[in-house]
Amino acid sequence: MTKKDIIMKISEDTGFKQVDVKKVVQRTFDIITDSLSGGDKVELRNFGIFKVKTRKGRQGRNPRTGESVSIPDKKVVSFKAGMKMKMDVEVK
Repeated sequence: MTKKDIIMKISEDTGFKQVDVKKVVQRTFDIITDSLSGGDKVELRNFGIFKVKTRKGRQGRNPRTGESVSIPDKKVVSFKAGMKMKMDVEVK
């Protein structure tokens, strides 16, 4: 499912114009992104929790030359599904 599919589904279910729904959906995603980039976690009850974790640096290897390469720490977004989502996905 794409963002466009979500917008169309919400528009069909609510009767709102797709243009208006698109603004709300995009703004929601922007707020979540801004919060995560600011170091906050985003908790949506019954859906899940988004938060930023730091992946530790490590030693890697260049596959072409075999040379050892240092890979620095990296921030990544993690998602943990909420209980209701877990249960809904299991049932289906």
